[in-house]
Amino acid sequence: MAARSVTLGIDLGTTSVKAALVEAARGDPSGFVVLASCARPARAETAAQSAAAGPQGQEQDVRRIIQALHECLAALPRQQLCKVCGIGVSGQMHGVMFWKTGQGCEWTEAGAAPVFEPRAVSHLVTWQDGRCGSKFLASLPQPESHLSVATGFGCATIFWLLKNSPEFLKSYDAAGTIHDYVVAMLCGLTRPLMSDQNAASWGYFNTRNQSWNLEILRDAGFPVHLLPDVTEPGNVAGRTSQAWFEIPKGTQVGVALGDLQASVYSCMAQRTDAVLNVSTSVQLVASMPSGFQPVETPDPAAPVAYFPYFDRTYLAVAASLNGGNVLAMFVHMLIQWMADLGLEVEESTVYSRVIQAAAQQKDTCLTITPTVLGERHLPDQLASATRISSSDLSLGHVTRALCRGIVQNLHSMLPFQQLQEWGVERVIGSGSALSRNEVLKQEVQRAFPFPVSYGQDVDAAVGAALVMLQRNLNQQEY
Repeated sequence: MAARSVTLGIDLGTTSVKAALVEAARGDPSGFVVLASCARPARAETAAQSAAAGPQGQEQDVRRIIQALHECLAALPRQQLCKVCGIGVSGQMHGVMFWKTGQGCEWTEAGAAPVFEPRAVSHLVTWQDGRCGSKFLASLPQPESHLSVATGFGCATIFWLLKNSPEFLKSYDAAGTIHDYVVAMLCGLTRPLMSDQNAASWGYFNTRNQSWNLEILRDAGFPVHLLPDVTEPGNVAGRTSQAWFEIPKGTQVGVALGDLQASVYSCMAQRTDAVLNVSTSVQLVASMPSGFQPVETPDPAAPVAYFPYFDRTYLAVAASLNGGNVLAMFVHMLIQWMADLGLEVEESTVYSRVIQAAAQQKDTCLTITPTVLGERHLPDQLASATRISSSDLSLGHVTRALCRGIVQNLHSMLPFQQLQEWGVERVIGSGSALSRNEVLKQEVQRAFPFPVSYGQDVDAAVGAALVMLQRNLNQQEY
């Protein structure tokens, strides 16, 4: 192996930023070793920049996300960072942010480490954004794509801003996901570059011909100059234009990946594996055979969508909007109730106590449908609790029912029987909300009676690093 044999993976998630340093296992070209990893909370939620977005607006402060990223890198071993030969980046899909070309960041010295600070940038409008209601979405042109357009999708958000805040859009000339922005800043790109994974997540992108629906968008008055160039995942976007911490200038940076695809890449060992990721939201993913092509016409009511993966293959994805975020809402509700009663309790204490109570309560007749945020295929659906009896009102009963409801909601979107028909033989569990919650694990086993194994919290960061690692190994072979 060359002296610089380590790859850095970064995942810019909704609630946290993660980084991992990965190296090929000696004597095993298909194996790898995670040398070090780190996670930091993003704490980036902020008020919407457009007042018209109202309470449905879900935005994050880009500066806080980049600060969390730099805290992660500062915590990694310096002697390993200087060996980094490639950087892979993934992040939360669907969202959109804007910046001014050439003014998106400023490189500064933070102590002894060179870092970039966001400058002429907007907030990140995230995938959780709800400003595009059903009536507004129905007014948009039909995409030429197998994927529907939903609220929180980049193109839908841009359409909304075009109608409700046209002056806002005039301030910027570049757009991308948060991870596209990081890649553009690291490489000093004059024009953002996006993988087809992220382009498909924005809507109005045709995965068959790898192109935006430019004619449809132009006819609707859409600012098509904001659409990034698109390339295949696994390709190099550029090289670092500056030294970054101990990572040398000129280090290869891959085009940004979707966090879902990066997570799957890190842990799907066989095509007969399904991947269940429970973090802020929930995804259940199965691999489609080579040559599979989804139906060209989008079906907004379909609970399963087909997302581009690598090498022109697809993943079947049941993506629920209601996952760890619903558990967080439940915990915050309990904390607020206790505050109203004059009691103060730490959030971490409440989390551990509710899981402990549910673990002791092995079953319940209480039924909770946890769709507080609706679903993309059922945007107007709300949460509900049924079969309430006086014997099922303890904290253990309610928490058990909530965890069961999260898993059962996913099962209703992609049932066990369908996975069996596709040849699935094992489920790989990943994501922080699942790895830390024994009750959720029990409910997964109950709903999906396959053998289940669990990955690490940093799966997407590891996956992003592995994509670059594999690229470097392939180059060494030629």
